[in-house]
Amino acid sequence: MTCRRPCASSRTRYVVGALVAGLLAMSSAACTGDGTTTTDSFTVGLLLPSRVVPRWENSDKPLIEQRVKQLCPHCKVTYANADDDPTAQRQQTIAMITKGVRVLILGATDNRALRSTVQEAHNAGVPVVAYDRLADGPVSGYVSFDGVKVGTLQGRSLLEAMHAPAEDGTTIVMMNGDPTSSNAALYKRGALSVLRGKVRIGRSYDTPGWSTDNAHANMSAAVSALGPGRIDGVLAANDAIAAGVISALKTAHVRHLPPVTGQDADLEAVRRIVNGEQSMTVYKSFRAEAGAAVAMALALGRGERLNTIATTTTDSPTTRRIPSVLLSPVAVTTANIKQTLVADGVYTVAQICTPRLRAACAKAGLTP
Repeated sequence: MTCRRPCASSRTRYVVGALVAGLLAMSSAACTGDGTTTTDSFTVGLLLPSRVVPRWENSDKPLIEQRVKQLCPHCKVTYANADDDPTAQRQQTIAMITKGVRVLILGATDNRALRSTVQEAHNAGVPVVAYDRLADGPVSGYVSFDGVKVGTLQGRSLLEAMHAPAEDGTTIVMMNGDPTSSNAALYKRGALSVLRGKVRIGRSYDTPGWSTDNAHANMSAAVSALGPGRIDGVLAANDAIAAGVISALKTAHVRHLPPVTGQDADLEAVRRIVNGEQSMTVYKSFRAEAGAAVAMALALGRGERLNTIATTTTDSPTTRRIPSVLLSPVAVTTANIKQTLVADGVYTVAQICTPRLRAACAKAGLTP
């Protein structure tokens, strides 16, 4: 099946926990033709898109570096962050290719803008693993989460958190992601599949750079246009956007904050959830995502195929049947922080429960 938008093949299912565990258990030795092993020694280029969203520097980078070291002790990782600048990311990519990286893991700042860069890597014989965001061009592999499901979880959670509609109907504001990201459209599509026909969308905004400041400005405009007491909920595409939304609502002296969604399970967002300021976030296991990306990158660096790693295929606007791993996200509220984020070792209760949150944490059952 060919898709005009990024989509997963209907022939396969999303990866499950057992498969992820298998990926993370891959051997760090490459086999030669006679059955013996040889020690790998090559460089993996890691290109991430931004510092605005905390996950890239705080989770993805260290997890990928650790997993490469575990699976390929003599391999190296060279790293660059584009700071939301596609031109800078192009230059970083070309520099890595020139310096001889054997494979690239690319979290694209702009999937379309990086198309020619991905093509240049392909022409140079350097395979590209699209990480978290599907880039245009001849990428060799793709690892991410089901973006439509992320939006669906956010939409459902928002409806549940709003409980009953307002007297004259339920009005929400949609604070969408960066339009240059292929994921933003998937999140929005998933959310609308749940919300359409059940709420009135009073205002809808895109958020360039997933920026908290841009979200604050947009939410301030929404409050001015709709009135501070006439917004029943906010569909915020991620936690950085949610932070800007909540800040704007407080600045407007909204006494009772409406439910606000999020994504990425940033530590500050989890604290806001405990404190009743944010209604939910979406937890995506960055450890599993990083592990699958490293497994793909090392296999490609060794000249191996991805058929034993990929669990599905994805079509981009330029490339069909890209070997893919699509992981399942999880909605997180106060009810399941302990069973998800704490149980998975993302955060400890002590990290979440600062002194000012002790009473709220006790109420939420978050005790050491």
